[in-house]
Amino acid sequence: MFRAKQIAILIRQEMVMKGLELARRYFEACGRPMLAGSFPQLQGRVAAGLAGDGSECFGFDDELSRDHDWGPGFCLWLTAEDYAARGADLARAYDRLPASFAGFGPRHTTAPTDERVGVFEIGAFYRRFLGLERPPRTNREWLALPEPGLAAATNGAVFMDEAGEFSRFRQHLLDDYPEDVRRHKLAVRCMSLTQSGQYNLPRSVRRGEWFAARYAETRFCADAIMLVFLLNRRYCPFYKWMHRAVADLPRLGEETHARVTTMVTATEWQEKIRIMEILSAELAGELRRQGLSDSASPWLMDHGPVIQAAITDPEIRQRGLWKF
Repeated sequence: MFRAKQIAILIRQEMVMKGLELARRYFEACGRPMLAGSFPQLQGRVAAGLAGDGSECFGFDDELSRDHDWGPGFCLWLTAEDYAARGADLARAYDRLPASFAGFGPRHTTAPTDERVGVFEIGAFYRRFLGLERPPRTNREWLALPEPGLAAATNGAVFMDEAGEFSRFRQHLLDDYPEDVRRHKLAVRCMSLTQSGQYNLPRSVRRGEWFAARYAETRFCADAIMLVFLLNRRYCPFYKWMHRAVADLPRLGEETHARVTTMVTATEWQEKIRIMEILSAELAGELRRQGLSDSASPWLMDHGPVIQAAITDPEIRQRGLWKF
């Protein structure tokens, strides 16, 4: 009887095992001893963790996620100097680690040229998501960074980083956009939200332009979610996870998740428009609460120029309100 209960507990644990926790356990059981035993010269110099592409890096993995790019694995990040000297040897040692662990694996990789776990040079890892091998230095560089890439580069967890070089780059990104960059992005989202939702959605419905109406609805919902991420000083992941992720944000997160759910599942267009107007009003209210706008207008488009006017960098302040 006791044995049966133990087996049942183990089965339940396996069913709820998340990829990030599996990666942490795998590293502690297999990765850390490998480093200590075979690469003493890298002690205190290598960072380990899991970040980047993959639902497990965001904590959104489930049983369906396990059919590809899921299973025992972690990332090892090296400086350029250490990668040149030891990267190939470390990669071979990593590949010799057990393919299965704790009842999971082997890992089925769908894109061999797009490895998500293994040994990486720090700059190359970040370049993959940002196009930069170093932290952004100017507002112009920050503006050019893809937001889903920022989300992927800063998700997951770092298990070990005594030297701190990988984490310093990561923390620079986690500190969020410079305020002028954030304000510009907020202003542009306000313009887009009005165009897609408050203006074009009801007009498309009245004209019977159903593709345009559906596109406007989707664009409005996506822009609303991205605006809420900006209001929370967080990076929005790519479209597959953005709706799920917004629910965890403290400012308007649950409300926006619920409004968008109701809007996209409603069968009547007038109900969709009604929800759009409610969400627009809530977004405008949050802009006022954060002191980003003092406009009382119900149109988000009227808040954009107010937000933009407070930008101190003249190059960004003069940037077009329709240009991200």
